[in-house]
Amino acid sequence: MVIRTVLVELSTLEAVAFRQKMPDGHSGVVILRYDTPQPGLALLNRHTGEPDLAAHTPHDLFPVEAFQEALALTSGMPYSRRGRVKLQEGAPEPVVDEPAPAPEDLATVSSHDYAAVVKAYTNHKGELSYDLLNKALIQASHSNPFVAEMRARGASIEEIRDHVVKANFEAVTGNRSLSQAEANRIVAMLDAVSPRSVLREFSEHLRHPA
Repeated sequence: MVIRTVLVELSTLEAVAFRQKMPDGHSGVVILRYDTPQPGLALLNRHTGEPDLAAHTPHDLFPVEAFQEALALTSGMPYSRRGRVKLQEGAPEPVVDEPAPAPEDLATVSSHDYAAVVKAYTNHKGELSYDLLNKALIQASHSNPFVAEMRARGASIEEIRDHVVKANFEAVTGNRSLSQAEANRIVAMLDAVSPRSVLREFSEHLRHPA
């Protein structure tokens, strides 16, 4: 089992693509052509939002435009637990390096809590919406009476953010036993497919409340 998004079909190449969580925590973009077993790999650059092609990926087979399309098509797609990729009958069997995910990551994406959070913040297009998530957290910070108490006693932005996120996830999942560490792992998994911090708007609101 690996942690990746669903497959998307490309128009720039006769190929399919997906994002995959790499062992070092980066988000990898994998392209599988129908005419060769060699996959193409690029890493999502968190600073630019662009794909950085791996050294062993040939540019003639996997142009950067194909990776840019793959990134656009997989934008908003959450990670999930998935098996090996199998292309259509007659296509060369892809040789994809699929390192085993960290046990805690696999446990997170396999959990009811993660699935419930993803479902709650998926928009009408079927995409995970960071806007919906941030708006919900901002609203929760206004309605949560404990937030004012935390501010009054000088709690840090991080402490307030963690409290609101955990309380929100508890409400969404129905799991009142959700730990802070579990909530943080869900956020980290959502953050892994975003070129920016998934809670950036919420964090900015906490720093500069209206």
